[in-house]
Amino acid sequence: MNKPWFAEYPAEIPTELDLIEKPLQSYLTEAATLYGSKVAIQFMGKELTYTELHESALKFAHYLKTLGIKKDDRVAIMLPNTPQSVIAYYGILYAGGIVVQTNPLYMEREIEYQMKDSGAKVILTLDILYPRVSKAMKDTELEHIIVTAIKDYLPFPKNLIYPFIQKKQYGIVVKVNHSGQNHLFTEIMKTAKPESTQHEFDFENDVALLQYTGGTTGFPKGVMLTHKNLVANASMCDAWLYKCKKGEERVLGILPFFHVYGMTAVMILSVMQGYKMILLPKFDPETTLKTIQKQKPTLFPGAPTIYIGLLNHPDLKDYDLSSIDSCLSGSAPLPVEVQQQFEDVTGGKLVEGYGLTESSPVTHSNFLWDKERIKGSVGVPWPSTDAAIFSLETGEPLPPNEMGEIVVKGPQVMKGYWNRPEETEQTLKDGWLLTGDLGYMDERGYFYVVDRKKDMIIAGGFNIYPREIEEVLYEHPAIQEVVAAGVPDEYRGETVKAYVVLKEGESLTEDELNEFARKFLAAYKVPRIYEFRKELPKTAVGKILRRALVDEERQKIEEEQKTS
Repeated sequence: MNKPWFAEYPAEIPTELDLIEKPLQSYLTEAATLYGSKVAIQFMGKELTYTELHESALKFAHYLKTLGIKKDDRVAIMLPNTPQSVIAYYGILYAGGIVVQTNPLYMEREIEYQMKDSGAKVILTLDILYPRVSKAMKDTELEHIIVTAIKDYLPFPKNLIYPFIQKKQYGIVVKVNHSGQNHLFTEIMKTAKPESTQHEFDFENDVALLQYTGGTTGFPKGVMLTHKNLVANASMCDAWLYKCKKGEERVLGILPFFHVYGMTAVMILSVMQGYKMILLPKFDPETTLKTIQKQKPTLFPGAPTIYIGLLNHPDLKDYDLSSIDSCLSGSAPLPVEVQQQFEDVTGGKLVEGYGLTESSPVTHSNFLWDKERIKGSVGVPWPSTDAAIFSLETGEPLPPNEMGEIVVKGPQVMKGYWNRPEETEQTLKDGWLLTGDLGYMDERGYFYVVDRKKDMIIAGGFNIYPREIEEVLYEHPAIQEVVAAGVPDEYRGETVKAYVVLKEGESLTEDELNEFARKFLAAYKVPRIYEFRKELPKTAVGKILRRALVDEERQKIEEEQKTS
C-alpha cells in the first residue's frame, strides 16, 4: 500500500523500527544500571533514584509471589500518579503478572465489574479508597488488598501534615492493619527481599496490561496490550522526539497512569530513556504552574483541557514556563487557538496526536520540529504504522480527501479484548484496527479526524460533525470550553446543542454567540440551543464526556413527557 507520509518524515525519524524482543520490565533493570543515581521520580518534594525504584519494584514482585501470584495472574492498581503506582506496575511485571489499571474515581459497582471481568487476585489502592474496594470485593476473585497512602512517599514534614489535610478534604480517616487479607505497602517495602524471577517469555503474545475502555458499546472491555505493543509504542514516541537526550529530560506526569496515554508517554517512555518523572496526583492549575516553575520540566504530554486550564489561570503571567520544549496533546481534539497561545506562553512546541486505547495508544502525530504545521490535522502515522481510510459502505480503501473510517495497523495494535472473541473480531479485520473514527487523508498522507461515527449528528438529513462546530466556537474570545452534541428533536430527528463554559469574568448571550457562529458555519450546522455551564463532565484524563450530556438531555425529555 502507498505510504505518502514517508516523504514528509525528517531525516532523523526512521520509517521502520527494529524492536528488541525483551520484556517491558527489563527497561527498568537497564535504567538502574545506566542511570542508578539519577532521579527517576520527583513527587511533591520526595525523590527516588532509578536504583531505589528498581529495588522497590523487585521487593513488590517478591511479596506478590508470597501471596501466590504466578505468571499471567492479574493484579490491579487503583492509584493516582504516585511513586507507588510506578513501583507496583513494574513489580507486577517482574512477578510475571498482568497489570489491571483501575480508575481511582470508580465506585463500588464499577470496581466490582472490573475485578470480576479481569479475575484480579490482588489490588493495590489508597487508604481512603479502602472502604469502597473492600465492599466491592465480595463477589470477585480478589483475595488481597494492599493499602498505601499519599503520605507514604511525602518528605518530612509534609508526611505528618497530609493526614490532617486528607481528613478535612474527604472527611474520613482509614486505619488498616497489616494482617489477613490486608497488607500495608510500607510494611512490604520494609520486609520484602528485592529478588527477581525469570519466566518463560513471549514478546509477541504475553499480555502486560489489561486496560479497560468504554469502546463504542456496552460495558467496558479489557484491552489486552502485550509487551510488544507497549515497547513498540514507547519506542515510536522516542523516535518522534529525536531532539530529546537520553537520561536528561524531565517529564511532567499529570496525565494519569491508569490511562494508557499517561502510562506510555510519561511512565514507560521515561523508564526506557532514563528521564526524570515529575509526578502530580491530580491536575490543579495553580499547583501545576508552581511545579513547572520549580521543577522545570522539558516534556509535557497533556490533554487540551489541561492546557486550557493553565492558560486561563488568572496569575499565569507570574509563572515562568520557559523550560517546556515539547508537548504532545492527545485524548481529545486540540483547538488551534489553544495550541498557538500555549506556544506563545512557553516558547516550546505543542502538537496534536491521535490514537486510542486499542493502539497503546498513539498511531499518528504532527511533527514537533523542522516541519510546517498543518492546521486541523492529527498528523501522519508513526514509524512502523500503517493507516488508511476505509469506505463505510464497501470496507475498501478510499483515495485521498474522501471521507470514511480511519483504520490502522502496526506493532502497537492490541492483541484483542479480554474474553471477548466476537468483539475482537468486529474490531480487528485482517490485521486492521477499525477505530470508529471518521476522517480523511490528504495527498501528502496527513490525516484529519472529523468525528466519532457515533457522535455524528444527523439533523434534517444533513451529516453534521461536532468537532467543526467546536473549532469555530473556540475562536470566540469569551469561551473557555465548549462541546457540541446532537439532541433529540421532533422535527429534525436531531438538532445541534452547544454546551458552553465561559472564561472567568466574561459574559455572553445566546444571541451574541448565535450571531458569531453564523459568520463561519452553514445555517444547518449552527447550534439551535445553547446552554451555559460552570463546568463540563470529564473523564480523569480531561476528555469531555459528550455522551453524558446527550444521555442527560434524553432523560430530561423523558421526564417532561411523563409529566405532560
